[in-house]
Formats: sequence, structure tokens, C-alpha cells
Amino acid sequence: MKVGFAGLGVMGAPMARNIARAGYELHVTARRPEVATSLVTGGATWHDTARELAQVAEVVVVMVPDLADVEAVLGGDDGLLAGVDAPTVVVVCSTVSPEGVRALGRRVAEATGGLARLVDAPVSGGEEGAVAGTLSVMMGGHDEDVAVAAPVLAATGTPVHLGPAGAGEVAKACNQMIVAATVLALGEAAVVAERAGLDVRALFDLLGGGYAGSRLMEVKKARLAEHDHSPSGPAQFMVKDLGFAAAEASATGTATPQLDVTRQVFTELTDAGLGDLDTSVVQAYVESLGRER
Repeated sequence: MKVGFAGLGVMGAPMARNIARAGYELHVTARRPEVATSLVTGGATWHDTARELAQVAEVVVVMVPDLADVEAVLGGDDGLLAGVDAPTVVVVCSTVSPEGVRALGRRVAEATGGLARLVDAPVSGGEEGAVAGTLSVMMGGHDEDVAVAAPVLAATGTPVHLGPAGAGEVAKACNQMIVAATVLALGEAAVVAERAGLDVRALFDLLGGGYAGSRLMEVKKARLAEHDHSPSGPAQFMVKDLGFAAAEASATGTATPQLDVTRQVFTELTDAGLGDLDTSVVQAYVESLGRER
């Protein structure tokens, strides 16, 4: 099968590499050709436009930051949809609004006379998971479309079909609610422990074997012990993601006391200029609040 991939950033490039390693014929495009150099050297075929990608690929994976970026890949004279002339499954791995992706799926089908069908498949696991091929892949869409896309996504991790269009994005919103709450708790705990004279790394090593242990603690404990908030998964993305969660909660009439707090925290730290740093920067945010008091 020929697989197209649009968007070769921190997550997209290693995902595309793992798809190629699984034996698929990989075709790629990106806004900056240089980010595809290693993939092309490894055997992938470069295309200048998404339209060219659609003309050869049966499945096209799109991994760009937001819905507007997805629409930019799909629309226009050089966009993906302009090149669709045979059945094509478009897989949106971006984290976007559940309702937004549902509406986009309808527009994609209408614009191509049903030839292109959209599957939403946001991922969790961060850069580490993308490189290792161990991502959790949350899929939404029609059964027959998911059946085409799932084997491709299996090269990037574990894909699970959770329901109709938008189900993957709802799952990712729930994931981000849990991640935001957990990383905030870890940041707060690190500040309390350090100010009380504890070794933060030793503490998290110990707590990791108990109920407090989690994959997030394992990944973030070194950062928190060393106050290393260098850019990885930008904290500011949480503002967008938690906004999607809040919208879905509102649509379903669900109270979200925890979400309300974490959304406020990530909004405030982004407004304070910390949004480009890793989500572990909640530690620095909590420390700043303590200094103010």
C-alpha cells in the first residue's frame, strides 16, 4: 500500500519513519522540504504539494498542529482534496475539536463525491512514543474506513476504534484532561517536597511503585528533579486541548471541576510567557505563585 504523510514535525517525522519501516511505500510532503531529508534518504518519495500526494496514496496521514492547519493541507488548488481521484482514506492525527473534525469529515466527503473519507486518529505518548512506535492511537470513523487505516497506524503504536467520527478526538480530550491534572499534581508535589528538604528524584522513584505511579511520572520525574522544562510538548497546546474538552463537556451537560482548574492554570502560565516550554513548567508556575505570596 502507498501511504502519504503530511506534516513532519516532532511527532510526524518519527511516525512516518515507523510506517516506512513497516514496509509501506511512503510518500511525504511538508511546508519545509528540509525536514523530510532523512526520510527521503531512507527511501521515501518527496512531493512538493499535498495534491501530488493524494494522486498516489491510498491512505494519507495528516499530522499538523490544529484544524486550520489540517484545512490548509486539504484545501486550495494544491491541496490534498484537489488531487483525490480514487478512494482515499484521510487520517487526521492532529488534536482538534471533536465537532470540528465531524464537520470537516462531512465537507471532505462532499468535496470529493465520497471518494475521500476522513478518520480521526489523535495520538498520545509524546515524542518518546512516536520514536519508539508505542503511541496510543484513538480512532473515530466508519468501520470500513478505520479497517483500511488501522494497519498503517499499527506501525506507530496501538490503534483502537472507539466509535463514529469525532470519537478519537473525544478520547484525546479525555486523555488531556487526565494528563493536565496529573502533571499539575506532579509539579505541585515537587515544589512542596523540595521546599521541605526532600530529594525530588528519590521521592518520585519511591512513589512510582505505589498508587501514585504513572507513565507520566516516569517520563517527567527527571525534568522535575532537575527543573528542566526545555521545549518538548509545548504547554500552550494544553490550552487548546482543554478547550476542546470543555466544549464537549458542555455539549454533554457534564460538570468538570478538575478541568476548570487545570484549564485556568495552563491559560495563566501561557499568558505569563511559559507556554513554549514543556508541560513540566507547571513546576515553575507553582513556584512563582509561592514567591508572590
